[in-house]
Amino acid sequence: MKIGIVGGTGDIGEGMALRLSPLFDVMVGSREPEKAEATCTMGRDVMKKRGGPCSLTGVTNQGAIDAADVVILAIPFKHVAGTLSTLHGFENKIVVSPVNPMEKTDHFIFVPPKEGSAALMIQKILPKEARICSAFNTIAANKWKALDEELNYSVPVTGDDAEAKKTVMEIVNRVSRFRAFDAGPLASSCMVESLTPLLLNIARYNKMRDVGIQFI
Repeated sequence: MKIGIVGGTGDIGEGMALRLSPLFDVMVGSREPEKAEATCTMGRDVMKKRGGPCSLTGVTNQGAIDAADVVILAIPFKHVAGTLSTLHGFENKIVVSPVNPMEKTDHFIFVPPKEGSAALMIQKILPKEARICSAFNTIAANKWKALDEELNYSVPVTGDDAEAKKTVMEIVNRVSRFRAFDAGPLASSCMVESLTPLLLNIARYNKMRDVGIQFI
C-alpha cells in the first residue's frame, strides 16, 4: 500500500513517515520537493541505523496525492483550506485527517469551523468522491518520533465509508501498539478532535507530557 503524507516535512508528518515507512511505501509531500527529499534522506539514515526496512520517497504535495492509495493530511488547521485549494486528484482516494482545530490562550480550547469539525470541513472542500476519515488526532508529534517507545494508545477512527474506515483501522493497528476503535460516522469527528485540547490541558495542569488515551 502506498501512503502519501501532505505536509510530510512538519513535526507530525516527519514522525508519521518514520513510523509508517517500515510497513508501507510512504511518499513524503511538501511544497518544496527538495525539503521533502531532505526529510526522506534523514529518515532513511535513521531507519538504516536501526537496522530495519524503510520506504520513503520525497515528492511535492501533489505528487504524494497522485501516487498514493491513502492520503494523510498532516497540516495545521489554519493551513488546511489554503493548502487544499492548490491540490487536486482526491477522487476515490482514502483521505485521513488527523487535524485538530484549536487555539491556545491561557489554556487550549477547541475552535471548530462552522461545519463542526476539521474533518467535516475537509469533506466539504474535497470532491464528493473522496473517502474521508479522521484518525490519529490524539497522538502527540513527539510520540511519533520517539521510535524507541511502543505506543500503547487507543486511536478513534471516524468515517462514513465503511470500507475506507476499515482500511484506515487496519493501518492504525499495524503501527506500534496502537489499537483502532470505530468511533462512528464522520459527524462524530468533532468529539474526537476536541479530545486533543483536553489532553493538552491535562498534561499542562498536571505536569505531564504527551498524554494519550486508552479504551479498556
